[in-house]
Amino acid sequence: MKIIKTGIASYGMSGRIFHGPSLKVLEDQFEVVGVFERTKKESEYLFPQATIYRSFSELLANPEIELVIVNTPDHLHYGMTKEALLAGKHVVTEKPFTLSVEEADELIELAKKQNKVLSVYQNRRYDGNYKTVKKIIDQGLLGRLVELEIHYDRYRKEIREGSWKEEGDDRVGVLFNLGAHLVDQVVQLVGMPEAVTAKLAKVRDRSVVNDYMNIRLDYPNLQVILRSSYLVKSPGPMYTLNGVEGSYLKFGGDPQEELLDKGQLPTGADWGKEAEGNWGTLVTDINGVEYKGKIETEAGCYPDFYRDLFKCIVMRESNPVPGEQARETVRILNAAVESHLKEVTKKLT
Repeated sequence: MKIIKTGIASYGMSGRIFHGPSLKVLEDQFEVVGVFERTKKESEYLFPQATIYRSFSELLANPEIELVIVNTPDHLHYGMTKEALLAGKHVVTEKPFTLSVEEADELIELAKKQNKVLSVYQNRRYDGNYKTVKKIIDQGLLGRLVELEIHYDRYRKEIREGSWKEEGDDRVGVLFNLGAHLVDQVVQLVGMPEAVTAKLAKVRDRSVVNDYMNIRLDYPNLQVILRSSYLVKSPGPMYTLNGVEGSYLKFGGDPQEELLDKGQLPTGADWGKEAEGNWGTLVTDINGVEYKGKIETEAGCYPDFYRDLFKCIVMRESNPVPGEQARETVRILNAAVESHLKEVTKKLT
């Protein structure tokens, strides 16, 4: 069977927690042969056979590498993705895809010209709670959806000195970080909005980047709110869905990240399954049948992104997150920035 020779463009948190473990358990489909680490050798733990490169250009110069994962700081995504495509590599770019729509358009066209796969790592599509919400909506368990609210909150009051995530303009901070996940999920669930109204703020002491967001997305007959804050010590529900025939309420996030951070590999029949006590509550009345109680959360599985990518590259099946979809997320994020700065509702249609 074909094995895709792979290079990872950095090995910080995302490499160690998200990309590395998924690639490790899919060694029959992907072989990590190179990792770009400027000074450290942390990738040796999972990939002792891989060459550690001290520059990105050296990694790209390896003709054996077919796929490059660009999981570097956000402002480097465009330039490094472009370099990798020009070097004749397939590319996975970490979210957010780019910082501007113009950059996204250029990379999409370049990938077509180079006849290479360009995919964007929106791993939260592979969260169990998102998969459950999508199933509820797709099966019409709430009737016509009238309200959707998603929160992605954290409690992190300290300023991480020296972190690129703590320095920059309105495109550095919670909106392009956690907000990129929420916007992507909403577009997959209910499509593109007609308009965006956003409020961004700095709520932590000494913060120079926005660490709070409240976004309203306008749809015909549907109200959508996305919220995120770094100062939520006691979180409320992550997902609130209300429809003509019922409601769904879900507290708590997907368990995968915590397990991966502890060094567990994403394997086994129980991987990604949520404890029953954390399942969401469904109250509905469909076709005269009333139900009120817990509904099992679908199992999440981050390696499935790479399984889908393998099928895309090798078997020419659909791209799990094509650049065109990620471009629309970038478009909404930039509309949110403009709405905040000008204190207006930004029309998208």
